[in-house]
Parts: sequence; structure tokens; C-alpha cells
Amino acid sequence: MRKKIAAANWKMNCTLPQAEDLLNKLSTANVHVTEEKISIIAVPYAYLLLAKQILAAKQNIFVAAQNCYTKKSGAYTGEISAEMLQSMQIPYVIIGHSERRDYFNETNSMLADKVNIALEYNIQPIFCCGEALDIREAGTQNSFVEKQLKDSLFHLTNEQIIKVVIAYEPIWAIGTGKTATNEQAQEMHQHIRKVLAGKFGNDIANNISILYGGSVKGANAEEIFAQPDVDGGLVGGASLNAEEFSTIINSL
Repeated sequence: MRKKIAAANWKMNCTLPQAEDLLNKLSTANVHVTEEKISIIAVPYAYLLLAKQILAAKQNIFVAAQNCYTKKSGAYTGEISAEMLQSMQIPYVIIGHSERRDYFNETNSMLADKVNIALEYNIQPIFCCGEALDIREAGTQNSFVEKQLKDSLFHLTNEQIIKVVIAYEPIWAIGTGKTATNEQAQEMHQHIRKVLAGKFGNDIANNISILYGGSVKGANAEEIFAQPDVDGGLVGGASLNAEEFSTIINSL
């Protein structure tokens, strides 16, 4: 059975005191998490160990990095490697977020390399895919997302792909206040699962968690998560409020 996941992406937010305060609130929040309903908190690199320390006693809430580099080590100033994340026992890493693709020119090929090295070091990728507004308006979103998946994930074995979490994020709904309708979210999640099934088989596709990312809030999380192929959310702005994000976790 695939996991239900409420994942927080803090992006480049929070000073150290703010991060400590938010983590402390999350560590004492009344949230219902189990082995099958988990939460993942993706914090800036500087706060990875702090997050692990504060959340250590909280079962089924895990810490994630927001990115990793394609190489094991070397002269890559400012980057962080999967080997470093493994040494800190970080179990998840976000790969291919639309902001990384857009602002840092990350290609499908580069993201394939990042997925490879994350898996090599036993870190589960949260692989992001999704279309911009012009692609949605042209009606070509299905083929666009399918190409992202094929270019970055279809080289994986069945044993590898089952470790990947997919996050579908319609770029036009990130931080804009716009949200895909429940029907739009379900349609794309169903399409993603069908694409995965075509390559890896129905059994594997039905056991891969696919999250929705795009202006998820406490007020709309429950109805979005109720869609049959939506297994939770990758949450940006709303995850910076402990009470709001707790509501989202409990909406799983």
C-alpha cells in the first residue's frame, strides 16, 4: 500500500530562531501520523541537523533536503552531495522542483543524474514534475509531464522506481493562490500513474505515492487529498505556519 504523505517545503525561508520555533511547534503539535500516513519536512541545508534533533522523538515525521548535486564530492562550491546527506541520515531529498528547473536551469538529464546519486546513497527522491500556464492553456500538459517522467525516471529498475515519490506541481498554481480543481489534480495524477504503469507495471505504479503541490492550504487539503490518485501534498507557504501545516497533516 502506498503511503499518504504531507511534505513541507520551507524553500529559502526562516532565520535560525524562526526555524527553531517552527520545529518546536511541530514537535509538540497534535498530529496523527502512522507508518502509512507520514510527514516530511524539507528545510534549508543549514537547519537539517537542527530539524533532526528537534523532531527525533516524533515518529513518522522525517527530515528532507531541498536539493542535492549530481556528483559525490569535489570542487563544487556551495553545493551539497547525497553522500553528505547520507552521513547526516537524511532519508529524503526534493529533486527537480520547478524553481530549480526555472531559476537554475536544471534539465531532465541533470535530474536523472540527481535521482541516480540519491538512490545510490539510499536517499528517497521526491521527484517534482509539472507544467507552466502556457502549456496548460495549449492543452499539452499530459505529454509535457510524461516527457519529464520518461527523461528522468524511465532508466530506473523496478526496485529503484518504487523508492521514488512523485510530486505533481502545476507551476501556474505555486504561490499564486490559484489551485488546480480537484478534477484537474485527479486527472493529472491518474495520467502519471498510467504512464508509470506502462513502463513498470500496474502493481508498482499503484504503490508509488504521488503528491499534489500548488497552493495547498488547511482549508482545501482534505478535498484535494480525497481524490483517488492524490496521495498527499508538497506544501510551500502554508508549511511555514505550524498550526496550518498540522491541519494539512491531519487531512491525509
